[in-house]
Amino acid sequence: MMNNELLALSLRKKFTDLFHREPLLVRAPGRVNLIGEHTDYNEGFVLPAAIDKAIIAAIGRRQDNEIHLHSHDFNEVFVTNLEKVERREGSWTNYVLGVVRQLQIAGKEIGGFNLLIGGDIPIGAGLSSSAAMECSVIQALNNLFELSIPEIDMVKMAQKAEHEFAQVNCGIMDQFASMFGRKGHAIKLDCRSLEFEYVPLDLGDYKIVLFNTNVSHSLASSQYNLRRQQCEEGVSLISAHLPEVHSLRDVEQWMLEKWVAPVDETIYRRCRYVIEENERLLKACEHLQAGDIEGLGRMMYASHSGLSKDYEVSCTELDLIVDLVKDNPNVAGARMMGGGFGGCTINLVKEGAIEVLAGTVLVAYKKKTGIDAGMIVVEADEGASVFHINKKQQA
Repeated sequence: MMNNELLALSLRKKFTDLFHREPLLVRAPGRVNLIGEHTDYNEGFVLPAAIDKAIIAAIGRRQDNEIHLHSHDFNEVFVTNLEKVERREGSWTNYVLGVVRQLQIAGKEIGGFNLLIGGDIPIGAGLSSSAAMECSVIQALNNLFELSIPEIDMVKMAQKAEHEFAQVNCGIMDQFASMFGRKGHAIKLDCRSLEFEYVPLDLGDYKIVLFNTNVSHSLASSQYNLRRQQCEEGVSLISAHLPEVHSLRDVEQWMLEKWVAPVDETIYRRCRYVIEENERLLKACEHLQAGDIEGLGRMMYASHSGLSKDYEVSCTELDLIVDLVKDNPNVAGARMMGGGFGGCTINLVKEGAIEVLAGTVLVAYKKKTGIDAGMIVVEADEGASVFHINKKQQA
């Protein structure tokens, strides 16, 4: 949590300099997803963990109805008021204003506020910096204006904010993990019922290592929304014969073979991937609970193969990094993570081998692509909460 402490101190000082009063500080983490990609919006299972990289919101009340937003990372300022909460094309402010709009729709009374926001989650790396921003903002406003909103309702509002203002039709996993994370645990989440259980993330000698491709292909958002549409088309083809089928969660392989494969091969492969990924996730949980990290890793490799070949949301750079580690005995498993078309791979690497592996991968990746990749080691951490600066750190 030390990096978060230093960031919080920096934000508090800057906020105090700007607004001449102490802020309320709220931290919301990014997340990794061990397995279960593109299953959340299909009412399937996911296995995320909140991480020790976060967005921190420094916030304070105003006496008027204005909203003053300051981005620490982009060094930008935006001012509006509570009567003019509107989306702005391509702007980071959508993640804040979208949340404000959801609170207004829900009839929650808030006043004007000053907000300074910053973080140490790499943007575009697939670690859900957007969800972390939404969760930090809604948790901050909930505390500042004493709204008493239950956490699950905040999660749903944050998700709706992303749908309507960021215009990404995301599932609920990212916001859920950011809000409900627990240190040292992953969350096995049923995205249909929202029932969940904490699974101890005891990886033994292994650490979670992320290799950041440092690419973000422009088709990521449009292709994400297209995949969602393709899955819905597959469900429609089946529900025409079986009305009880409402999502891919209800679909079995034989249904795909009978009603989807003869009509559209692409939609068939998209749907098959989702069904198989749900099965892999349940097996991965069994491996994790049994302490079989190599078994978990095999499910991760299979997940990547499906994402690359059937769901087709990987890219050359992600595939290259997985190829560079897959035969290394110190790597139990690896796969692309997040929406796809860039961002990070998630890898289970023996702690003593991280440095040597990183050197090998980063050099080979640069040689092949001309791009400098990044490496981040993360641990499972707590979900969104008011951040209290350590007294020793403060001194």
